[in-house]
Amino acid sequence: MTKEKTLADAFHGMMKDIYYAEKQSVRALKKAAKAAKAPELKEAFEKHGQESATQLERLEQVFESLGKSPRSKTCEAMQGLTAEMEEDMDDFDGAEAADAVLIASAQAIEHYEIARYGTLVAWARKLGNSEAVELLSATLEEEKATDVLLTQVAEKLDAEATA
Repeated sequence: MTKEKTLADAFHGMMKDIYYAEKQSVRALKKAAKAAKAPELKEAFEKHGQESATQLERLEQVFESLGKSPRSKTCEAMQGLTAEMEEDMDDFDGAEAADAVLIASAQAIEHYEIARYGTLVAWARKLGNSEAVELLSATLEEEKATDVLLTQVAEKLDAEATA
């Protein structure tokens, strides 16, 4: 008879998922920074790429708090989002709308990460893992700030395009 799955099992599974997703995000941000035309967009991608490296370290600390090795499992959602971003970069390469499309793809990735980190924080709280709550909350706030920054860059680029 198989053991019934618990919230702790779900938490560990989602940790493996977001660990994979974050690694993919780092790669996608490097490509996006190279593709971005607007200096402020390039800078936003580079900054968040550095933050993502720190976020991976935080995830490793959370795995440690669980007494588990940092392991990833393929995140189909992130594979789809990053594939879509790469396709958009190819389709819009050199086009006036390239940066706008790049921002849209990046925000889709950010929104996925915000959803996952929000859930992980709630589950860590329910499981009584205060270290995980603290570490994951820090990452969640960075993801939200990046989303806001990308919106601001998009609005600035839109305003410049219509001026």
